[in-house]
Amino acid sequence: MKIALTQLSTKDLATLAQRILSNAQSGKYPVINNHPLVGALASSYTEYDKVYTKQVYSGKGKDVATADHERDTAYANLKSFLNGYRKLPSAANYQLAEDLYGVFKTFGLNLDRLSYSSQTAQMKKLIEALETTENKQKITALSLDAAFAEMKAKQDAFEIVFAEQAGANADLRQMTSASAIRKDLEKTVKSYLNLLTVMKEVSGWELLYSDTNELVKAAKNSTSEKKESGEIPQK
Repeated sequence: MKIALTQLSTKDLATLAQRILSNAQSGKYPVINNHPLVGALASSYTEYDKVYTKQVYSGKGKDVATADHERDTAYANLKSFLNGYRKLPSAANYQLAEDLYGVFKTFGLNLDRLSYSSQTAQMKKLIEALETTENKQKITALSLDAAFAEMKAKQDAFEIVFAEQAGANADLRQMTSASAIRKDLEKTVKSYLNLLTVMKEVSGWELLYSDTNELVKAAKNSTSEKKESGEIPQK
């Protein structure tokens, strides 16, 4: 009963281990009941199963990009309004627009082109400056309360999504990688198959060996079929 476990795909190794374990725990073979190697196999498979299909990244990148685009739009809209209004000396309160645009200038007029972290830092400072009593009165006088509130809300929303992404990625990094834990599962499966091979001629072990051998053959055939179909490159 030989099989090159290292040549099995990630999924095929999981499938073989799961089938071998289910067979061993079926109760059909008294000789293997409560055997410590079955317990070790169960433990190793459980750990492997947790991580072999996990994503490398959190998958939240698109959400972060969307949230960033929305805050960029809110920021640009408010900035553009102030820039246009301040150029109309004939308009009421045009000087207020000039003053507020000056606040934007203080923290940079291209925040929407900065990296996520740099933009976040500058946006927080900009919002703090605009929230002073004096500037809030100017915002209200220009009927920009809603626009300012939207910019703040979009900034807050971005920070929430970005924090979720950072937390998810950190959790993934802390999980044992499939490639590392795979070696443990391969070792345990190999030990189990070796045990059955050694004991195959001992009374009570024949059927267990025979049935398990069929599972191994199925795994080998699956790999061969994938190679022939081109799913696995030939070496």
